[in-house]
Amino acid sequence: MGGFTHVHRVVHPALRPFVGDLSGYAYDGEPPALHRGLPSQYLTLVITMDEPLGITWPGQPPGKYDAGVGGLHSRAVHVGGSPSRAGVQLALTPAGSRALLGLPPGEIAWRVIELDEFIGPSAHVLVEQLREASSWESRFELLESALLRRWAASPASAVRDEVDWVWRRLRSSHGAVRVQELAAEVGWSRRHLTDRFTTEFGLAPKVAARVLRFEQAVQRVRRQPTVRLADLAADLGYADQAHLTREWQAIAGCSPRQWIAEELPNVQDQTGLVSAESGV
Repeated sequence: MGGFTHVHRVVHPALRPFVGDLSGYAYDGEPPALHRGLPSQYLTLVITMDEPLGITWPGQPPGKYDAGVGGLHSRAVHVGGSPSRAGVQLALTPAGSRALLGLPPGEIAWRVIELDEFIGPSAHVLVEQLREASSWESRFELLESALLRRWAASPASAVRDEVDWVWRRLRSSHGAVRVQELAAEVGWSRRHLTDRFTTEFGLAPKVAARVLRFEQAVQRVRRQPTVRLADLAADLGYADQAHLTREWQAIAGCSPRQWIAEELPNVQDQTGLVSAESGV
């Protein structure tokens, strides 16, 4: 594999409640045969700059997408099986699903859907404009403008206060709050909370908590690939290293050390890391 370029954009202030990250990527040579798309607190939009991107959900046939929106999930998806080398990637918050796609995230969970199913033929126009653009900066400007228009034109759609509170508590604690405690905080039964939360997000609160804690573990390993797993487990509230390894295996489909060996070179071998600030 050749070099890898990653370009980051700080999004327009109006979009920050809805977009966690906006970036572009490009492989100079062949892309990895397999990349694991790990669960996180975000939905993901990927628009390719060349060929459709191959994405395979556990237990489902593979699909290929020019502009695919992937919902929340709790097991890794396989990304690959495609000659696509470059694209723009956007991390969408659950609130962004409602504001920019017009649907609660629970309706998209465990699926990848082409962008045109949300915004119609304008998605094809946007894809072509991005592919014809001559720079990352111009691509980001095009995508931001499209998102701002979508946000301004979309009717207000808000999640119920209690469900939003539980999501924010889980995020702020990185999944360390017990579901029974959350239910007591909002004055609901555990069963009622689980039903309402799952309908909104597509994941039960206990599953979402696992994903959020796992996301913390992944971020820590990305920053410190040589971290001792026993220390990581203790820091993040896992019972022990074996518990952390079991969770990693269940969610990522491999051990932490296998993931480091197979996935982190994609980050460590970057030939360029550019930060593009929004002009607004």
